[in-house]
Amino acid sequence: MQRRSKQLQASLDSRFENTVSALNHFPLTDDLEANIEAVRSTFGDSGDLVIRRFIVGKDKLQAAIVYIDGLGDNETINENIITPLMSAECLPEEGDGSVPLVDWLEKTGIPIGEQSRTDKLNRVIRTVLSGDSALLLNGVNTALLLNTKGWERRGIDEPRTESVVRGPRDGFTETICINTAQIRRRLKDPNLRIRHMTVGRRSNTDIAVVYLDGVTNPAIVEEVIKRIKAIDIDAALESGYLEQFIEDSHWTPFPLIQNTERPDKATANLLEGKVIIICDGTPFVLIAPSVFSQFYHSPEDYYERFLIGTLIRLIRVISMVMALLLPSLYIAFSSFHPEMIPSRLVIAMAAGRSTVPFPSIIEAFLMEVTMEILREASVRLPGPIGPTIGIVGALVVGQAAVQAGIVSPIMVIIVALTTIGSFAAPSYSAAIALRMLRFPMMVAAALFGLYGIMLLLILIIMHLCSLKSFGVPYLSPLTPSRFGDFKDAFIRAPFQWMKKRPAFFKTLDKKRGNSGSGAGRTEGGQHRSNDRNESEGSSEGAFAGGKQ
Repeated sequence: MQRRSKQLQASLDSRFENTVSALNHFPLTDDLEANIEAVRSTFGDSGDLVIRRFIVGKDKLQAAIVYIDGLGDNETINENIITPLMSAECLPEEGDGSVPLVDWLEKTGIPIGEQSRTDKLNRVIRTVLSGDSALLLNGVNTALLLNTKGWERRGIDEPRTESVVRGPRDGFTETICINTAQIRRRLKDPNLRIRHMTVGRRSNTDIAVVYLDGVTNPAIVEEVIKRIKAIDIDAALESGYLEQFIEDSHWTPFPLIQNTERPDKATANLLEGKVIIICDGTPFVLIAPSVFSQFYHSPEDYYERFLIGTLIRLIRVISMVMALLLPSLYIAFSSFHPEMIPSRLVIAMAAGRSTVPFPSIIEAFLMEVTMEILREASVRLPGPIGPTIGIVGALVVGQAAVQAGIVSPIMVIIVALTTIGSFAAPSYSAAIALRMLRFPMMVAAALFGLYGIMLLLILIIMHLCSLKSFGVPYLSPLTPSRFGDFKDAFIRAPFQWMKKRPAFFKTLDKKRGNSGSGAGRTEGGQHRSNDRNESEGSSEGAFAGGKQ
């Protein structure tokens, strides 16, 4: 039975590959009916395929417009394509071939901004499936591909996963052209490059690789494009598919590629010399390469003054340490090292645990697993109910567990602080990594006390040192150490001090531009232009050196 199933699957895969191969080599003919039949047979008489036949002008030239209902804009098709062509007075004489007619349609016949032509059936099919329209003419073996995308789109809203107190309120959407436009609006630089490609044998998902030419290392760009082109999958429905295919290592809980919903954050990473990967159909874009320190950074750090940004960043670091170590430290101190706890606190802990029938490791596991279940349930419940269930459920369960003598009061406090600390991480994927490592850390503490915690921490640090993201060490700038890059690692130095981009990304243009302080002003209060001209010159030099 399994052998027959495998043979059937191989037959279907071979049939699909043969169909794709046939489309790649199937040219259009000058017979309109033959072209329409080829398109219709390819789609299998699908109900959403629209083939609108009409007559062009007084010369009675037969034509047909092909598009997908719901993907194409009916108003644009009717007013900008069908109506002008049907009311055309006369068509140019074709002469020896059909090129003059196609040229006339492109230049004066159809008021559509984006147009192209093709004589291949596979390109007609992919264009129609992308939301555009294909114009077929009788006696012409060339089809005009017209930009008529018009599907329903979600408006630009505030990102839910990366909210800030101060900063822009717009976020990425599920439409790739809107996402690239949001980056263009923020970064008005002609050196911004956007390279389009498709991923997925059946989905043909549009992918955009965005980088800043003259700043980003060309080797990183080429490696990103190489890994994306090597993806062989039926469909890429979200950027997470791409992330799992192009990351350097799969056997790690730590994210090697960052994702974001914020256009301002993506633009700032472009200026750092990174590459942005935008996937059609999802508001989450990928940032590569990534280092561990950036997962507790937030765009808000740069919108506030550097003292406030540094304080908030240090609070995040402390909260992430709490989320990882607090339950295991409680287990180690209560089970192996009570002499390290103040005597009054030991007495209070002993009084609270007097009615608890379980050891500290079982107590911690019960509370941690309960909190994880409540957290997951609050995410899946409807919006207004989810946060309420999370808060009320935690209070009710914690209080009931203490009164029943299942857990001690201090255990409830520790679990609450641990959960709050994990929520303080700006990156959801980084917080999940800490939540995963919390459980083996608790087991190590229950077996060996503080020695087990230190041993597992050493193993985690060794693992982090071995990781790389597109050739960049994951613990940069800690190792290899670069003192200049510490200005934007654990602290946030003033902008006047951060005159160079991070060295570990090996950018072509090392300087950030004119970041001078008050010394760069004239007596009249206007900025001098010498530094700006020098920075522009260095940028042009880097751009010239970066051409391949």
